Amino acid sequence: MTSPRQSPNPNPNPSTPAPDSRPTPAAPIPAPAAAPSAAPGPDAVRYAKERHERKRNLFLRHLDRVSLSSKLVACTIVVLLVGVTVISFSIRTLVGNYMLEKTDTQLRVQSQLVFNNIDLLTKNDNSSGLNSPNSYFLQLQYTDGTKDADGNPLTVTPLLPQLRDNIVSMPVLPTDGDTSGITLGQVFTAPAVAKQIIQVQSETTQSPAPDGATPGDSGTGGNGSSSGQSGSNGTDGGESSQSSSSVTKVLANPRGNVSHATLASANAPWRILPLQWTAKDANGNEKVRGVLYIGLSLSDQMDTLNTLTRYCVVVGIAVLLLGGSLSTLIIQQTLAPLKRMEKTAAKIAAGDLSQRIPSAPENTEVGSLAASLNTMLSRIESSFHEQEETTNKMKRFVSDASHELRTPLAAIHGYAELYKMQRDMPGALERADESIEHIEKSSQRMTVLVEDLLSLARLDEGRGIDVTGTVHLSSLVTDAVDDLHALDPERVITRKIIQLEPARDLNHPASLKAVDGDWTKVVLPGDASRLRQVVTNIVGNIHRYTPTDSPAESAIGVIPAAIDPRQLGRMPSTDASLRRFIDAAEVGASMQTGYRYAVLQFIDHGPGVPDASRSQIFERFYTADPSRARQKGGTGLGMAIAQSVVRAHHGFICATATDGGGLTLTVVLPVEPVQPASVQQGTAGGPKESKGGKTGRTGKGAKQKGSWFSGPSEAKPHEEAPAQSVQPVDTAGRDGLATQPTPPKA
Repeated sequence: MTSPRQSPNPNPNPSTPAPDSRPTPAAPIPAPAAAPSAAPGPDAVRYAKERHERKRNLFLRHLDRVSLSSKLVACTIVVLLVGVTVISFSIRTLVGNYMLEKTDTQLRVQSQLVFNNIDLLTKNDNSSGLNSPNSYFLQLQYTDGTKDADGNPLTVTPLLPQLRDNIVSMPVLPTDGDTSGITLGQVFTAPAVAKQIIQVQSETTQSPAPDGATPGDSGTGGNGSSSGQSGSNGTDGGESSQSSSSVTKVLANPRGNVSHATLASANAPWRILPLQWTAKDANGNEKVRGVLYIGLSLSDQMDTLNTLTRYCVVVGIAVLLLGGSLSTLIIQQTLAPLKRMEKTAAKIAAGDLSQRIPSAPENTEVGSLAASLNTMLSRIESSFHEQEETTNKMKRFVSDASHELRTPLAAIHGYAELYKMQRDMPGALERADESIEHIEKSSQRMTVLVEDLLSLARLDEGRGIDVTGTVHLSSLVTDAVDDLHALDPERVITRKIIQLEPARDLNHPASLKAVDGDWTKVVLPGDASRLRQVVTNIVGNIHRYTPTDSPAESAIGVIPAAIDPRQLGRMPSTDASLRRFIDAAEVGASMQTGYRYAVLQFIDHGPGVPDASRSQIFERFYTADPSRARQKGGTGLGMAIAQSVVRAHHGFICATATDGGGLTLTVVLPVEPVQPASVQQGTAGGPKESKGGKTGRTGKGAKQKGSWFSGPSEAKPHEEAPAQSVQPVDTAGRDGLATQPTPPKA
């Protein structure tokens, strides 16, 4: 037999000579080269960062492909899972600590009682397991020199609970009274091993515990557990024996037919209370006999905790399923407006700008977003239509301009060709004079057309107009009316005053009414020549397009209105815009601040303009009857020039139907801000001090009035119509209000 330190013969065949067994010097092993420093270079660091960034971007790209509803549902489920897990773990921990504390208390309170009744507990049937009344484990380890049959320190286990199939649970405790790893009086947790009783031997020996023995607590009380336990009480081997006062049980490892539940209960840990065992000797003195271990199995507590864990798992799964379902329904319901927004956006992208997002309560995020998007879509649609309308107008303008210019050029060219053909024929001089006359008329028409186009171009660029001057509007209108009377002597022209007629009820809103009366002097800042051109164009249209014997009226008035002039100048020339101005004037009837506006109306009783074409009379080259306009010398640019001039003065012009037939042109021009009542009373005596009682000229110390065009300037002479002052208030948006109703007949 070979010694463990010797190796066997490597050559068992005796015929083969054995190799030389003398040791040969080993070849020198080269020393390993010193490892170079592992400090990464800048290229390696950059490569690592780029690789990390690529992975991160790849993850984010995959994450971005997931829908928002799926992300929200996943986040909700994760939050519920974390919450259920934390709650379950907390409940398990609290219950486990509570049951552990109750077990430790039971051991401390009942340790003396159990030790004193060992014989009684031993006689009781303990085969019902660890949950029986006799579920205590008790072991005595002698340290006073008492030996067993083998000469080892005696260890006695009087109480050992028995499970099914003769299975017992043996806690792993220190042996031979060793207490180096534990503290007497402090409870600790000891692991257990499952053993099976294979033989029971009855003996007639007496209980090794002498009378009067008591367990003494030599340690400090408390719920403590020791670490570093060693030894297995002789139960880790194949077989070992434990003796009681009358029975010896031979233990072995469990057989294969034992149930899993029994083995699990037997392998459950124990809570052990170590105590010092003392007894009185013959002289009555206390003597330390050994170490006493009293324990209770934690099998029942573990079963309770496992049941509680399973219950928490079941409840957690139910909560996750219910929470996931509810969150899915709620998230889908919440994101449904976003789906509708997506579909609406797709329709708008397809070209349908009239689509709008369904409204929702504006106190919610989706409702606020829907309202903002609808407002944006309305503006986009309006801007698109305006751009489309502007483009169409530009196309029509180019076409009309080329047509209007081509007509006189064609006439000039034709008459020139006719002159060349007839100049050698008899009577050529008379025919030449006729051709030259037609050429002159065509050139004059073309000159007027070009001048009008140049005026429009300058007005569009903001040039060719001076709004810092002073305009006597009443005198200007008087001159225009006299010109019309000179052109049409048979026409009856009436002068009236414009007043605001308040609303009577919902069916009869406020309106502008022309009443009989003498004109007062109205002075406002502006360009007198351009405003005279506006009035002349209006009067010229009355002369051209109405019968010479049809009556006409011209009316002037000053009305305060709660609207800003710049906002008034941006309003379209429609009936709705006029209604908006009237509403602002009605609001101004009860206020003392605002703007005073000069209102001018020209009313005719001719054929009028159809409702569908009334909004087109301010377009360039528009004429109601092109043949008559050419005969009368019209170019179709008069109303376009009038609108541009009025807007340059931050005013407003529109055309409405006259009651009884005809057309009414209304021009609104800003005069000045309304002074407060206290200022008006303080400056009321100023004009009266001027000589001759004339208004419009201030004294040397008179207060200067400001012009809203150019800031503070000299006071402009004017006379007010009896009206109240108003505060400028924005009563509506750009789109205006409802159509103006037809005023009742006088």
